[in-house]
Amino acid sequence: MGEILALVEARLLTALGEPDARAAVTFLGTDRIEVLRFVDGDVVRYATLGMSAQPMADPTAALVDPVKGPRAELVLSVRAGLTDTDKVLRPLAVLAASPQVEGVIVAPGGSLDVGEPLWPGAPFSSVLVAEPGGLVEDLELDEPMDPVRFLPLLPMTHNEAAWKRVRGAQELQERWLSNGTDLRDPLRGSVPLD
Repeated sequence: MGEILALVEARLLTALGEPDARAAVTFLGTDRIEVLRFVDGDVVRYATLGMSAQPMADPTAALVDPVKGPRAELVLSVRAGLTDTDKVLRPLAVLAASPQVEGVIVAPGGSLDVGEPLWPGAPFSSVLVAEPGGLVEDLELDEPMDPVRFLPLLPMTHNEAAWKRVRGAQELQERWLSNGTDLRDPLRGSVPLD
């Protein structure tokens, strides 16, 4: 486990530079989750470290494979200086612990909800899990382990989350794109919906 996390951290540092802050959160019955903060000009990125220590498993499976299964870490990018987004550390750790706590498999196109604003005054309590491979490349591990995927998180307003449940992730992303939505704006309003 420690060896995997060391490789994951090295991949994050290679892709994002040196973190300027880190925090650790431990939930009862789970492994420790760290959240690293990287500042890149006017963008601040938060990346989890610890979610990939164990493979995600189907909660309905009779036996859980301790080696095989999808592995991931979460990455959230927002514009710096507009609001206190550093309060996202705990909600982000909650999302990263959800595979261990709730038995969910976090995958592109899925939604995650913390049930409260991601940071004080945020119009978002949920995120859309986007496709990996853009900002941080997948980390290949020795067979038979699956690679670690670095999944971008896109904050959704309540209306967007409800619309996504009905219309799907692809249509929501197309709506954001066609409206030129700045998904890094921590104070943005909802995209116009039908």
